[in-house]
Parts: sequence; structure tokens; C-alpha cells
Amino acid sequence: MSLPRADSADICLLLEGTFPYVSGGVSSWVNQIIRGFPEYTFACCFVGSRPEDYGEMKYELPDNVVHLEVHYLHNFQRGAQKRSLKGNRKAYADLRRFHDMVKEGVQTRERSQLFSRIVTHLGEGEDYSEESFLHSRASWDYIAEAYRNFSRDPSFVDYFWTIRIMHSPIWVLNDIADNLIPAKMYHTISTGYAGFLGAMLKRRTNKPLLLSEHGIYTKERKIDLFQSEWISDNRGLVEKNNSEMAYFREKWVNFFTELGRECYQASDRIVALYERNRERQMEDGAPPDRTLNIPNGIDLPRMQKVRAARGEAIPPVACLIGRVVPIKDVKTFLRAMRTLVNVIPEAEGWIAGPEDEDKDYAKECRGLVASLGLEKNVKFLGFQKIDELLPKVGVIVLSSISEALPLVLLEGFAAGVPAVSTDVGSCRQLIEGLDEDDRAYGKAGEVVGIADPEALGNAVAQLLKDKDAWFQAQQAGIRRVENLYTQEMMFGAYRDLYRSLLDDSGIAASASNKEGRH
Repeated sequence: MSLPRADSADICLLLEGTFPYVSGGVSSWVNQIIRGFPEYTFACCFVGSRPEDYGEMKYELPDNVVHLEVHYLHNFQRGAQKRSLKGNRKAYADLRRFHDMVKEGVQTRERSQLFSRIVTHLGEGEDYSEESFLHSRASWDYIAEAYRNFSRDPSFVDYFWTIRIMHSPIWVLNDIADNLIPAKMYHTISTGYAGFLGAMLKRRTNKPLLLSEHGIYTKERKIDLFQSEWISDNRGLVEKNNSEMAYFREKWVNFFTELGRECYQASDRIVALYERNRERQMEDGAPPDRTLNIPNGIDLPRMQKVRAARGEAIPPVACLIGRVVPIKDVKTFLRAMRTLVNVIPEAEGWIAGPEDEDKDYAKECRGLVASLGLEKNVKFLGFQKIDELLPKVGVIVLSSISEALPLVLLEGFAAGVPAVSTDVGSCRQLIEGLDEDDRAYGKAGEVVGIADPEALGNAVAQLLKDKDAWFQAQQAGIRRVENLYTQEMMFGAYRDLYRSLLDDSGIAASASNKEGRH
């Protein structure tokens, strides 16, 4: 399939591991935003891990996506040619100074100048080129010195290769920045590698950079890294301290934290979905005066039609809508289903989401279904059209260990489906309300602790058994979403942001003229 190509675009979206190759969640939001602004042309720059980690596109590209390019960060053929180089020792002394300032946590003019110098000298033949980093004596000496001074892990070989693997995507991002089509502004949907690409582009082009964070990238990567089995921990039994993170895990966490910090510093505006995440962004280095909250919003008329398709009976169906991955803690949902079925034998648990992102985990989940004796009660449905799914669902369940402001809860409420969720992200806010006026709408379900399958299962059972409580929760969810979380509210906030950031580019007025024709 040929990808759309253009010479320029109004807005370039920087997308890491999401739209259009991954379904649900953030990808649905990206699709929603693009379609919500037909007056602008969009370029999409997708950054993924490896080609084999993604299949075909999960979304049909909207007409106003005029350009799509796809890049993979882990290309192990890069830098394969070996050629001994001396390297610029003064340049690596500057790099050492920059890393010292990072370790000290200082954000000064000198640090900003050093960062600018480093990211503008990554190209071929430059002081910090990929070839220099991989093969120069100056680079080797710098890495060896850092190992002697800072590493708590006994293996130099693991340290050396960790540093190389960790930093190699930087040169992929540099190539992308060198060749990306011009845009009047950049909009990154996370920090991480995509956000760092945004920081590079900001430094090179001086065009506006907008950051929208759904979950806090560094927090989610930290969760992933704690669960990862591929990171070495070479300490012996006596050396291990359970209160101390394994050195290489800590190294990766710090790396992603600094990628995020550079993105925050480069961004003109920084959007969180709710106040706690905005506070977390500021804790991680976001300048407070650039931050703001814009909650997700849903297409209310569409979901009202879905609600109208419901029957009068409450289906004894608990449905988890999401990817089958560890961060969604599907195993807790499955164990909760054992509790639910003990109370309501005819209850069913549906898992509506793709299983291809972490195939080993998906296999473990299917094995758990068998070991719990739930083969007749639990169904793995794969990706589903939410309009067809929600009328058949009694309760939406989120068992996640991390969320932001999940669209699935908002869409469920608008479709007339209460929810039971773990106490993560803004889920308590969505279910119980944020302030006095919000809480007056009532509770749209129940909130339980993380990784507590018995509490989760019992909460779902109580809701399904008590028709009056279920109806009250349904009405609370409908009222809350209709008054606080509509698509029009979200679009209005982003329209103001886009216009203010694009004002200097001279297209805000022309976009406004086009808008009247849609």
C-alpha cells in the first residue's frame, strides 16, 4: 500500500507506537482530532520499534492526512560498517559536562546551549555522528570512564552494549528530522522518542511545538521496565538490595526521564488530561506556565444512538475493552471473573482488544482462563466496533495498573454502561466526580484498589445484581459525560491552541475561513 506524500502540511503529528498501526486508546483520540479539524492538513510521522511489531494499518486515513511516513528505531544494520576513528575529545568533554548537569538536575542556560550544540552535530561527519559514537576512540574512552565512575553493575560488556542500544535511536531521529517535510507546527502525542524528535525539530526550525500527554510516558515506561525480563541484573545474591533498583533498569528510567525533560523544555504548550497528570509533568520538569488541562471528549450524538440500541434488560456481561498487555492487568480481570461467576454463574467476561502486541502475555491469559475453569464464561473477542459492542454490555471493567483519562469509560457512560475500575489515573474522577458540582451527578459505578480481583469481581456482581443501583449509576454516567466531557468542548480548547500557535505562521485566518465551509 502506497503512503500519501506531500511537500508540506499545516500540522505534523509525531506518533510513537500509536495511530495508525495500533488500535484503541490514544490512536482513537488521534483519529478523532484529525477528523475534528478538516480545515487543517496533517502530516503523520509514525515512529515504531521494529517492523515485525506492527501489522497493517488499523485506521483508514482521513482525507486531510496528506502525508504519512513510517520509521523504525531499532535497525541493527545501522552503524555496521567498522572504521576506526580518533574522535573529537573536546566534543566528548562537552558531552561529559552535559551529562554531569543532567545528573545534578540543573536546568541552566549552559545546559540548554550544550544540548543545542549536541543535537545539531549528530549528522554524518559531525563530532557526535553515529560513526563517531560507535567507533571512535574518544567515545570509547568516555564510555569506559563513565563505567568506572558511576556503574554499580559488575559487567562492563553489559554496560557498554546498554549504552549503545539505548542511544542508537537518537541517530534515527536525527535522520527523520533532517528529511521530514516542512510543517507550520509540530504536535507530539507523547514525550519519549517522539517527544525528543519534537525537541530536535523545535531547535532546528523554531516552529511551534505542542505536546499532548495522555498517560505520563516516563511513568508508563517505568512500569514496563520493572516488568521487563530482558534487562540484566548481574548482582549476586549477597549484593542485591530489594530497596535499590537494578542498575540497568535505573539507567533506562533516567534516560526516558531526560528525553521527557528535553521535550518539556522545548514545547510551547503542554497539555495534560487532568490535574494530577499536570502536576506530575511539572514534577518531571515541565515549565508550569506552559501547562494546561484539556480532558478527552466524546462524540455525544453518535453514542446516544448506541444507547438507544440497548434493550431493557441488564446484560450479565462484564467487558474489558483494551489491549491484552500487562499494563491493562488482564489477569486481574480474569481472576475477578472467577469471583463474579461464583456469585452470578451465567455472567460472561468479554475481552475486546487486540492480542498481538504481547503474544506471550496473551497466551498466559488464555492459559489462566483454563486454570480458573472459565472457558464457558470468558471470551476473547479481539478488536471490536464499539458501537456494536456496548449495547450488549452490562458493566465496563478497567483492571489497569496505569491509565490517564480513558475514552472507553466516557464512551461507555454516554452509551448507558456503568463502570467498575481500579483507582488509577482519573478513573475515580470520572466515576465519582471531581468537585462538589461534579459529585452531585452521582456515582457512575465503583472504584477498587489495584490488583485486587476479589474486590473487583464483587463490585461488578453487586452492580449487576442490584437493578436500582445499576440504573442510578447509568444515569450518573450519562449526566456527567453530557455536561463535562463532550467532543465539542475538547475541540474548542484545541482549536484555540492551534490558532494561537499557528498565528505567527499566517494560516490561522485562512483556516478560519475554511472552517465556515465545513
